[in-house]
Amino acid sequence: MDIIPAIDILDGRCVRLYQGNYQLAETYGEDPVAVACNWAKLGAPRLHVVDLDGARRGMPVHLDALEAIVTQVPCPVQFGGGLRSIEAVSAVLDRGVDRVILGTAAVENPALIRECCERFGGKIAVGLDARGGQVAVRGWRETSEVEVTELAGEMEKLGVSAIVYTDILKDGTLTGPNLVELQRLTDAVKVPIIASGGVGTLADVLYLLALEPRGLQGVIIGRALYTGDVDLAEALRAAGPSRWQDVPPDDVAFA
Repeated sequence: MDIIPAIDILDGRCVRLYQGNYQLAETYGEDPVAVACNWAKLGAPRLHVVDLDGARRGMPVHLDALEAIVTQVPCPVQFGGGLRSIEAVSAVLDRGVDRVILGTAAVENPALIRECCERFGGKIAVGLDARGGQVAVRGWRETSEVEVTELAGEMEKLGVSAIVYTDILKDGTLTGPNLVELQRLTDAVKVPIIASGGVGTLADVLYLLALEPRGLQGVIIGRALYTGDVDLAEALRAAGPSRWQDVPPDDVAFA
């Protein structure tokens, strides 16, 4: 199971939200690129970059920061936020990201998901951000009437490579992930699931490890890493070895 540090960019800063509320953003770094390099140097097997401004505006905003991150870290980078057209997806992939995550489009424009999967293959994932079991869209500001498991099944049929599931009411709270909903989701589809939202302790990581045989591929951790409630090195050891952990930090080549 991959332990994936989150880097959420708002107004050029690295921030964390509380339950998706932009008004409750806390800044944890003025330079997202420096933050990304730090997590990579500590052994992160993958980074999760979210353009919060892009999610609100409906188009990516921080492409320069994204390109700098991709250029300067050795691990794969996945990116989401405002990807609602084939042109936007193509522009992000041109920056060298390993995987793009589409959210709103999964509800409002499934034809775009199909087109992206056909054109870009395994580089397409969808983000299912849920509030009370229903999918939220447009930067989490609106809640649809679409059920998470139903939409997950539809996305699997379209050929997405992974589903990133976020429980919005857990996000940023450090109160633990929604294990019940995660198990429902892993039981409903065969496509790999990445959990997000609520991790606050190393014990939470261990609970999630129990879902790995069911199809949980990774967990995105945000606030807990920035506050120190979860130590990245300890979490990586708990989750098992990755090819990045085998490289001593001093020997990793950063740009």
